[in-house]
Amino acid sequence: MPDNILIGRGEHPCTLLLSRANRHGLVAGATGTGKTVTLQTLAEGFSRAGVPVFCADIKGDLAGLSQPGRPNPKLEQRAHELGEADFAYEPSPAILWDVFGQQGHPLRATVAEMGPLLLARMLELNETQEGVLTIAFKLADDEGLLLLDFKDLRAILTHVAERASELGATYGNVSKSTIGTIQRRLLMLEQAGGEQFFGEPALSLADLMLLTPDGRGAINVLAADKLIASPRLYATFLLWLLSELFEELPEVGDIEKPKLVFFFDEAHLLFRDAPKALVEKVETVVRLIRSKGVGIYFVTQNPLDLPATVLGQLGNRVQHALRAFTPAEQKAVRAAAETFRPNPKLRVEEAITHLGVGEALVSTLREDGTPSPVERARILPPRGRIGAITPEERAATLQASPLAGHYDHAVDRESAYELLQGRATAAPASGPWRTGPAPTRDSNPWGGATLPPRPQPQHPPARGSRIPQIPPRQAGGGSQGGGMGEILGDILTGRGGRREGVAESMAKSAARSIGSSVGRQISQAVLRGVLGSILKR
Repeated sequence: MPDNILIGRGEHPCTLLLSRANRHGLVAGATGTGKTVTLQTLAEGFSRAGVPVFCADIKGDLAGLSQPGRPNPKLEQRAHELGEADFAYEPSPAILWDVFGQQGHPLRATVAEMGPLLLARMLELNETQEGVLTIAFKLADDEGLLLLDFKDLRAILTHVAERASELGATYGNVSKSTIGTIQRRLLMLEQAGGEQFFGEPALSLADLMLLTPDGRGAINVLAADKLIASPRLYATFLLWLLSELFEELPEVGDIEKPKLVFFFDEAHLLFRDAPKALVEKVETVVRLIRSKGVGIYFVTQNPLDLPATVLGQLGNRVQHALRAFTPAEQKAVRAAAETFRPNPKLRVEEAITHLGVGEALVSTLREDGTPSPVERARILPPRGRIGAITPEERAATLQASPLAGHYDHAVDRESAYELLQGRATAAPASGPWRTGPAPTRDSNPWGGATLPPRPQPQHPPARGSRIPQIPPRQAGGGSQGGGMGEILGDILTGRGGRREGVAESMAKSAARSIGSSVGRQISQAVLRGVLGSILKR
């Protein structure tokens, strides 16, 4: 496996060291200057180096990397001139995803995993409405109600509205009109198709970091041409995914190459009208996720779209052409030029506005962590197809995927909705996962990769809570297990206790059943005694 990725060539080769790839990066430039092709070249390079990739397909043409490129003498000559000796057209091991389940494997999360902060961002709630939503999550936590899918969220909000006067003394004032506003926002999200994102089986992060038998990393392509029509939903979804990676992956420090590279296309949508708390959350994730072995690459039109605190952490940069027709755009050009390490042979501010399609200013981190002098470079062409794929090719890619069948069927198990409605449903007879190996296709770049069989429990288990739940208190007022570190973990992550285990849910149901049975037996015994005494008289 190589230890670097060739991006392009100027006076010298422009390479990205894998050992510095988790220092994050930026791909910027005006529309039509070649950002998507650069993204594809980088994604293919990471894949060949054994690094899994996640990227969003905004325009519908990034999925072309799943197919070999079409022969083109100009591209072949360009690759040869730039020093790519083994250039060949080949498909990448792509896994296609789609929140709506139409153009890829369905990608789901539970309501509890999303949490009130990101859900409030998705629904565009104000501070008061977010507070009520937080109360609903807290009540579900305290009463052991699983929040898994969209109807669970509706049910818990209705439950809060019905108990508004009762809950005020414990959780704070709850206005029924505020609940009504949140319900209307949920209706709008449902009409936009967002309810399909919530449910089970939820995404397992391990499925984003698969490797082929020959060691290539999977390129996970999210179909986002429809999702981008709801910018808040798109940005919140990607931020949720980053947060999941940050919370679940262990610390690894400095490693030879990243465990995953995450491309955040249309990154300006993440920060548009974002509240301060959310921006701070993004800054924290970007600053600390490097130690988890994850590299984040923001793709946007203008570097100034990103906050300075985030921009300052992006060590690897590819800057395509910017247009400067207005004073504001000229200011942006000067600001972009000042972010590069100067090259005495290059006037950066002037070069940015004169770059052709497929050209970029490139600066990457060296072995010692310092940025290389900026180079005006021609970008290496990708090996996969540049452009969209046909519906038939998409269907074949999905069929040959090692994840085929693992996420295709939704699971609806007993959760908040069923418990609050008082009509819990029986467990499904079998889970949605297959136990046999994935289908093998000779033309499939996965080369017959298989995943280990997954269990088929009667109740498909929720993804385990990251923070162990604190056991009930003993008679003396103490608690068993659950040290202070775990309690602090609950407080810091805001995640603890929002998902009840299946065993705990079944135990509670059994306790209710036993209690009612014992009550009936006592009542019958009392009744028989009273009737006996009357008859004896």
